[in-house]
Amino acid sequence: MLDGKKTLFSGMQATGNLTLGNYLGALKNWVTISDEYQTFFSVVDMHSITVRQDPAELRKRARMLLTLYIAAGLDPEKNCIYYQSHVSGHAELSWILSCFTYMGELSRMTQFKDKAAKHADNINAGLFTYPVLMAADILLYQADVVPVGIDQMQHLELTRDIAFRFNNIYGDVFTVPEAYIGKAGAKIMSLQEPKKKMSKSDENPNGSIYLMDDPDTVIRKFKRAVTDSEASVRYRDEQPGIKNLIDIYCACTGKTPQETEREFDGKGYGDFKMAVGEAVVSVLKPLQDRYKDLSGNKDYLDGIIKANAEKAQYLSNKTLRKVQKKIGFPEKIR
Repeated sequence: MLDGKKTLFSGMQATGNLTLGNYLGALKNWVTISDEYQTFFSVVDMHSITVRQDPAELRKRARMLLTLYIAAGLDPEKNCIYYQSHVSGHAELSWILSCFTYMGELSRMTQFKDKAAKHADNINAGLFTYPVLMAADILLYQADVVPVGIDQMQHLELTRDIAFRFNNIYGDVFTVPEAYIGKAGAKIMSLQEPKKKMSKSDENPNGSIYLMDDPDTVIRKFKRAVTDSEASVRYRDEQPGIKNLIDIYCACTGKTPQETEREFDGKGYGDFKMAVGEAVVSVLKPLQDRYKDLSGNKDYLDGIIKANAEKAQYLSNKTLRKVQKKIGFPEKIR
């Protein structure tokens, strides 16, 4: 706990293009809760290399993602926004924690099984130990809470197990983190496969709305969105395509599903899709404008990157030195 506030850690990978789902489901929520906590929002570029990356593209995407954090409304003066790879403590603590993590625990991780199936030609050790690095990310800053989706809950449980195990041996070293339970971010599904989550890695670009899509592209994608033959705007599981569009509309306008049903009662899907597209355009425009302004100010961004890396390094070193002393590493001569 810093400055009387609990500490919150979260991050996103520097791969692909952020989607509307990433924004409405996570990033927008980060902005809402950021004043309540001492926050660390990382661009987790170290996690990205479990899959082969083009070096120039990874650097470009990492900077783009950090810029989008700020463009979305995260104040870099109040929130520590930084590159994971700029803080050596992540890798150092990850190695130590890997010696307190069991092979059986890692082999049960469902994400490892999924990713190994997708990348059968590159099942590397990093893919297997990925959850240990995630544990280090969280424990390094003594995070009290971590906003996680259902797909990351298993990793957070492992983080808690590792923290308990270490604390039982060496005393009260790590804060044991809890999942952030607050107002849930909207869960946005693919426009083409509404039973599948909208994804940065979707092979069909029409399934996802990307944060930098121009208005014409956004409208075109919504016009092509999969619906059904019922011709009624109803919020129910039997109409997954329409239900998803209602979720998006509500997230962008602040309306409830019931209000949306009444608003479009008796209207066709064409009118509804157009309205959803326009609502999304109105939400994305200020973010895109801010992103363009920030991107054109290299010195400002470089200053943020440098200052926040130094802040993260300083705070992470407090935990790292404590851990190194507990396990018996020799103290550095200063």
